[in-house]
Parts: sequence; C-alpha cells; structure tokens
Amino acid sequence: MWKYYPELLERPVPRYTSYPTAADFDNDVGAAELEEALGQVKLCDDISLYVHIPYCDQICWYCGCNTGRANRTQRLNAYMTALFGEIELVARDLGQCGRVKRIAFGGGSPNAISAHDFAALVDHLSDAFHLADPVQSIELDPRSFTPEWRDVIAAIQIGNVSLGVQSFDPAVQAAIGRVQPLDMVSDMVDDLRGAGVSSLNFDLMYGLPGQTVETLIETLEASLALKPDRIALFGYAHIPTLIPRQRRIDDSILPDAKQRFDMAATGYNFLIDAGYQAIGFDHFALPTDPLGRAGLNRAVRRNFQGFTDDQSDILIGLGASAISEFPGYIIQNEKNSGRYRALIDQNQLAAVSGVKRSMSNQVHGAIIEEILANGEADLTPLGPVSGQAESLAPYINRGLVEIVDQRVHLHESAKPYARTIAAAFDEIRKASTGTFSQAI
Repeated sequence: MWKYYPELLERPVPRYTSYPTAADFDNDVGAAELEEALGQVKLCDDISLYVHIPYCDQICWYCGCNTGRANRTQRLNAYMTALFGEIELVARDLGQCGRVKRIAFGGGSPNAISAHDFAALVDHLSDAFHLADPVQSIELDPRSFTPEWRDVIAAIQIGNVSLGVQSFDPAVQAAIGRVQPLDMVSDMVDDLRGAGVSSLNFDLMYGLPGQTVETLIETLEASLALKPDRIALFGYAHIPTLIPRQRRIDDSILPDAKQRFDMAATGYNFLIDAGYQAIGFDHFALPTDPLGRAGLNRAVRRNFQGFTDDQSDILIGLGASAISEFPGYIIQNEKNSGRYRALIDQNQLAAVSGVKRSMSNQVHGAIIEEILANGEADLTPLGPVSGQAESLAPYINRGLVEIVDQRVHLHESAKPYARTIAAAFDEIRKASTGTFSQAI
C-alpha cells in the first residue's frame, strides 16, 4: 500500500505534539502567563492533568525523555515534596474552577517512586482539585514493577496503562540498554489485567540498532499474543548531539532510511491485518478501545502524550519539564529538577518558558492536528486554496493527497508522509530544516 518516495522524507520535521512546537518556546512566557491562564479557567471547564516523574531505575540509551537515575532516596523525597508544593500552588490559582476529567502520570517512569509515595500523590491531587471521575493513565517500566505497584493500581482503579516494551529481541534490547525478558512482560500483563486495567498499551519501536523487518515481526507477534488494546509503533530518533546517552548506541548498525520505511510499512500492515484501527500515523487501537472508537468517529486529538481521545483544550502539566496547554498559551516548567525544586521552595510557579498562541497559530495548529490525527482538515479559514495546493503539489501529483471543496484529504498511502504534509501548514518554519527527527 505504501510507496517509497525518499525525496518527500528528506526534510526533518517536528512531531507536532503541539503548535507552535517546543522548539519555538522562549523565556518571554512563564509563571505570570501560567497564573493568568489558570485564573481564566471557568468552573465548568474540563481539565486534563499530566504529572511528570523525571526518574527511572535504569536509564535506556535511546531515551530522549527528561529523566535521571532514581538511585538516591533523598533526591526522590525532595522531588515529591516540591511536586506536592506545585500542586498546591496551581490549585490556589485555579480557585476551585475546572473539573479534572483525566490524569496521566508519565516520566521517566512513575514506578521509579514507591507505590506508597504514588498513593500519597494521588491523594494530594484528590484533595487539591475537583476530580470528576477522571480517566487515569500511567506509564510503567516492567523492570521495576512490584506486587505493591500491582496492588496500588487496583486500589486506585487506574484503567489505562502503557508499558515501555520497544522490542522483544534480546540482541536489540542489549543494543539499546533495555533488557527485559518476554516472561517479565507477560507476567506483568497478567498482574495488570487482574488489577482491573481495561486499556493496555505497548510502546514499540522500529529503526533500532541491529533491528530487521524479521525481528520486528517477531516482536509484533509476541506482543499480539499478550493482547494489548493499543500499540504505539514509533520510529527511533537518533540525535546523539542533543541526547548524549544515545552515544552509547552503535550507529553503524542502525537501519538506513529505506529499511526504516519498510519496517514502518510492515508494522502498519501487520497490525491492520490483526484487526487494529490505525490512529494517526504511528498508533493503533482495537475498535473496542476508546481510542479505537475515537478513530472510527474521526474524533482523535493530538497533544504532548501523542494521539488521544481526550477532548479537553486545557492540559495542566505538573512536575519538572511538564508542559501546560491552553487555547492562548503553551507553557513549560523548568526542566532541571534542582532548579524546579528551588522555584517551588520559593513559593513560585515553576513555569519558565513557552509561547503565546496567536489566532493565526491556533488556526494553523488546528489544521496540522486534524491532518495528523484524522487524515483531513478544513482549509476554509486560510482563504483561497491555491497557495496550499501549490505547497502540496508533490503529494497531490503522486496521488497521496487531494483537495476537494476546501478540504484536504490524505489517502491511506499518505500515512508515512503525514508529518511532512502537515509541515506545509507550519507558518513558522516553512523553509526551515531544524534539528528534528526523521519523518519515518
């Protein structure tokens, strides 16, 4: 179904988990703007919370997340104290407004902290905010999963869990510094299902060192045997100049561009044939899962957590490096955990950078999101489509895209080019290359 047009994939482009992107943040937006945005939240507004735990028991070499080793109890305790303090500051500025409909815990690995501390964190959120029976999600590392964590997930009734799997091939695992046997993940899945988890996601990757189409298929087969409700199949982004830990990866055995494309295409076809619904360009969900239903109804959204069925326009990030998103602002907390703690200790919000979203940003951002999430978008707000047709000509001429009645529509064969197609509507960097990942 997919044809390889390397010239359409040459330009590195953002993942567009926001628009403007994090590359456009500056220090002119910070704590004052976050306080302003929080003060404008209405009593009946739906809110999603994201809580960031920037620690892992073991650091994987490929990982680009803001995370460090969880090898000092004092460091973890100090971070949790600051996180509780930030929760209180944000709740103060909200003034009991807003209804929390979703809570996502990410990292790093939230299970780098103890199950007891996690339960205390959930209690703190419950005391500080108006929780309206929220959907709760968490990312977990199988290597540090314990019976205590199983019990707390059951007690708190967390319904959505995402596991970092990446690959089940032992050689690939060794090459990326993430060794976790299949039995470890299988036992964990049994525990999570027994704890009441109804939506289970596996994060998988292609383009890893030493990986082949054959070993990717073996990982997909092993994954399907465990019956996850969702699968995210990401392309590994090798940027060692920006992510020093990636220098431990032998880049001489990384798949080339064509091999990456073949892996992405193989994974896509394999999962579709297995009954999964394609969500955007790299997520998959069973039709019975809420994300799968959103895909069928063209109601998928995209935010910093990837493709989602979350419809809220207000996302409040808590923790070091966490990002908050409002219609008029995108605002990021201090990334460094030590400086983050210092700001909270001074009774200050930890927001230090971001961007004010102009109306033009919002219009272009909505189009980019619709293209990526649902494969089509209304171009009417941009006026005459002649300019858009010109910028999309390489895709139109190859039968990947069409514009009909002021709407751009991506055919299924356009999936691997979705990010570069969306980039045609990026008013900030039309001619820029930037330091971004490969589009596939």
